[in-house]
Amino acid sequence: MSDTALKVADYKSDLKPIWCAGCGDYGVITPFYKALAEIQAQPKDTVIVSGIGCSGRFPYFCNTYGFHGVHGRALPTAAGMKIARPDLEIIAVGGDGDGLGIGGGHIPHVCRKNVNMTYILIDNSIYGLTKGQSSPTSPLNMKSKTAPYAYMEDPLNPLLMFLSYNASFVGRGYGGKPKDLKDLFVQALTHKGFSVLHIFSPCVTMNKQVTFKSMNEIVKPLPEDWDPSNRLAAMEKALDTGTFWTGVVYKDERDTIHERIDQMEERIGQYSGLEELCKKFG
Repeated sequence: MSDTALKVADYKSDLKPIWCAGCGDYGVITPFYKALAEIQAQPKDTVIVSGIGCSGRFPYFCNTYGFHGVHGRALPTAAGMKIARPDLEIIAVGGDGDGLGIGGGHIPHVCRKNVNMTYILIDNSIYGLTKGQSSPTSPLNMKSKTAPYAYMEDPLNPLLMFLSYNASFVGRGYGGKPKDLKDLFVQALTHKGFSVLHIFSPCVTMNKQVTFKSMNEIVKPLPEDWDPSNRLAAMEKALDTGTFWTGVVYKDERDTIHERIDQMEERIGQYSGLEELCKKFG
């Protein structure tokens, strides 16, 4: 680590964000910079892996290593990086379409492996970059480019999904309250294990139904005496769709896949005939 403390500006790339004016993503990336500065993440040891969509541009705006992958594959790519290079700070970023549509099948497996990385799911309930199609979190009866007569499918509940799959850290935030997000990012980035943040970021261009105004009416921080170790209580909050509860909803300390790999290598090393067996077959 350098003797000189890194500042927020040190994490901004030369590329300026090009999201639509008023996009909620601006309220996500600014506290993200601040969180990196607070934990003094080293840019040379930090990798941001993204999928497709507006949130997929995240790596371009950060002075770190970045990998802009294909649709829905941010999580397995990031997990592979972390397992191969546990010394790096790995952060996956994706949207509701990217992460919960084609990429949804990867979520339970990264959760159960408990890979020591952070996943930031930026949700705007629409496919914004491709011009306004319904997404997995679009509300029932919402009109869109692909549902001009109203959406017929029930929306997914991301918070409930992550809790059901037993992610070891589940938090939720809102792009309209960036001051609250910085601390949430810090807690997620410093958690040992797989941490996921579901952050709602209103799309001011393509989604006229779920707006800052409508979100401001339902966003509410978790009670001060909230117990994040109570998974069942966390699920009850997730099922309360009338309120968008924010904060650390759930967290649990347990062995990561990296620690389990180390334990397996130790057990294998105790087998006295392993070297001879490897020579015989290898």
